[in-house]
Amino acid sequence: MIGSGVFLLPAALAPYGGASLVGWAITLCGALLLAFTFARMAMRWPQSGGPYTYAHRAFGDTVGFVIAWSYWISLWCANAAIAVAFAGSIGALVPALTATPARAAACALAALWLCTAINLLGVREAGRVQIVTTALKLLPLLLFGAVALWWLDGAHAFRPFNPSGQSLPQAAHATAALTLWALLGLEAATVPAGSIRDPERNVPRATVFGTLLAGIATVLACSVVVGLLPADSLKQSQSPMADAASMLWGPGAGQALAAVSAVSCLGALNGWTLLSGQLPLAAARDRVFPAFFARVDRRGTPWLGVLIGSALASTLVLANFSRSLVQVFVFSILLSTAATLLPYVAGSAAWLWRGEGRSRIVAAFALAFSVYALAGIGAEALLWGALLVAAGLPVHLLLRLRQRTQGSAS
Repeated sequence: MIGSGVFLLPAALAPYGGASLVGWAITLCGALLLAFTFARMAMRWPQSGGPYTYAHRAFGDTVGFVIAWSYWISLWCANAAIAVAFAGSIGALVPALTATPARAAACALAALWLCTAINLLGVREAGRVQIVTTALKLLPLLLFGAVALWWLDGAHAFRPFNPSGQSLPQAAHATAALTLWALLGLEAATVPAGSIRDPERNVPRATVFGTLLAGIATVLACSVVVGLLPADSLKQSQSPMADAASMLWGPGAGQALAAVSAVSCLGALNGWTLLSGQLPLAAARDRVFPAFFARVDRRGTPWLGVLIGSALASTLVLANFSRSLVQVFVFSILLSTAATLLPYVAGSAAWLWRGEGRSRIVAAFALAFSVYALAGIGAEALLWGALLVAAGLPVHLLLRLRQRTQGSAS
């Protein structure tokens, strides 16, 4: 969950000042509702696939395909965005590496294919790298937020509270849509459930406690930066958290935060690369995706799915390499967020439809939050999401036709 968003988000939240805290509260509560709902579904259906599996079990093949297709697109688009953010972090440390668009693209692709190589070694190896990078990014982030909190001046921080010119409900809605990017991935532990020991126990724990821990660290660090830096300079900052550290403790601290940002991006990229192979693997085994996605090596790694996802992410980076890093990052985020919200809606609806007990009430609130966030993302992102889903429908129809033909022949 903790990747590029936490380090870049304060600049996007600058126009909203203290009102962003309201958006954070809504997003964190909604994320925990979703996490609890996904945890319950992981206990009921402990197979790989995450949101796709739950939608498929509840609503059948067609809805399952739409969710799998949408979520798969979000994975490799997110990989492109995170790889670009990694290049930006490295550029803050060694500017020559990203001095031209071609160099920046090469740096992003190097990170992407390094994580691809790690994942091709197997799920266990990818998991070991994930543990190391999580520790290297989470602990400094918590430390930064807790220590920098003491430098906040209560008389000036978040004054005025809502400088956006919008009403507080409007500002909260806008910031909730922005902050959701930093918490995407709350469902990540459910996707490779079939490769996890004792998934009925471990996946729900990872989902709920991971979301809570990542949420606290992200909200604390981002809110401190918004409260520390002047809004005008924060809006223009390419590395707001590093700028805040430099202001408080000198250039060395800023460089250290830039290094943490690079490690954070690399860790997130490694995790999302893992999911880019596991999700289509689960769908292919259910005959919802093309069969070649189900190919695994002797270690059980869906190597072809990993390679295809990384190739598509690379294509997205290369197709836009003439733009600035920020432009490519924003474009990739737009695609990824639009494609992720639909699985959240479908996942919540799945448990509301097929769940049991009082947990269905939680699912109803999770569904309401998902729709609320979807409405706040904007018309352009919704249009991209609709186009991406529509692009997959011919694939679904071709698979259904082939299955019917094979069934008639047999």
